[in-house]
Amino acid sequence: MKGIIGKKVGMTQIFDDNGNVIPVTVIQAGPCYVTQIRSAENDGYVGIQLGFGETKPQRLTKGQLGHLQRNNLPALKVLREFRVRNGDVDVQEGQQIKADVFLKGERVDVIGVSKGRGFQGGIKRHNFNRQPKTHGASDRTRAPGSAGANTYPGRTLKGKRYPGHMGSERVTTENLEVVVVDPERNLLAVRGSVPGSNGGIVMIKPARPRRR
Repeated sequence: MKGIIGKKVGMTQIFDDNGNVIPVTVIQAGPCYVTQIRSAENDGYVGIQLGFGETKPQRLTKGQLGHLQRNNLPALKVLREFRVRNGDVDVQEGQQIKADVFLKGERVDVIGVSKGRGFQGGIKRHNFNRQPKTHGASDRTRAPGSAGANTYPGRTLKGKRYPGHMGSERVTTENLEVVVVDPERNLLAVRGSVPGSNGGIVMIKPARPRRR
């Protein structure tokens, strides 16, 4: 099983052997602990639950503490599950997983929560064009315009693009290259950007097979 939970540190740049600049996102990956193994017999699917981020015990409920103390684990504030497709579980409960689970040059998918933008209009949220500024349309420049239906169906169809809440959604950035692996400091650097703000929790998984 390959997968780890991390915290986005921020973006920087490094230089390769040829002097080319590579923009990377640094992630504090682990250490994580295997808190539970899901089996097909008990849960209907095979998966591994990882815990990340030690915290004070008084910040967790008694149920959460009891769940972790089954394997003598410290208080962990973040729990995430990773599905195992082929059913091959090669870890044990209580085992520690560090950043060296990935190797330099591997391709990964990074899952995070995008930055929240609050309530936004159609131009910023859906990349609409603005209206003309001439002929008395001074107050209609960024308005969405007419959006009604005809006599049939006589209502606005579900899913129509309107102004509304933007961001703060689960986003997956696919096929990023692992550029740096530093297991001593629990750091990974991936080429490109990662969803979310600095300090946000991310999940790192092997990249899914891509169609040619």
